[in-house]
Amino acid sequence: MTWEYALIGLIIGFIVGALAVRFGSSKLRQQNALQAELEKNQAELEEYRKELVSHFARSAELLDNMARDYRQLYQHMAKSSNELMPDMPVQNNPFDYRLGESDAETNKVAANMPPRDYSEGASGLFRPIQDK
Repeated sequence: MTWEYALIGLIIGFIVGALAVRFGSSKLRQQNALQAELEKNQAELEEYRKELVSHFARSAELLDNMARDYRQLYQHMAKSSNELMPDMPVQNNPFDYRLGESDAETNKVAANMPPRDYSEGASGLFRPIQDK
């Protein structure tokens, strides 16, 4: 019967010891605190990134609206200057703007030219020695 009490005491001792180590360890508490802080900082970083994306999207929208408004204002001024001062030479008109030309036509002219993805003449390793 004494060995049974000893065995029960040993099992209870292991359980109490495991609980004491588990909840009494300062390193484990520190690790849990650091883990919680890391998760909090990651959540804050993700929220900041979302705010940043939202900010730049809104800024791009505002800049696009502003550019469109300036373009409309310029077109209005050019049209008004042509209507109000029809005798003014084109070179003296500060709003020398072709109202018939659209952005698509301007882009079409640039699209007809091949891209310049090369430099003029030899450069780098393939340049002759006398040119260096």
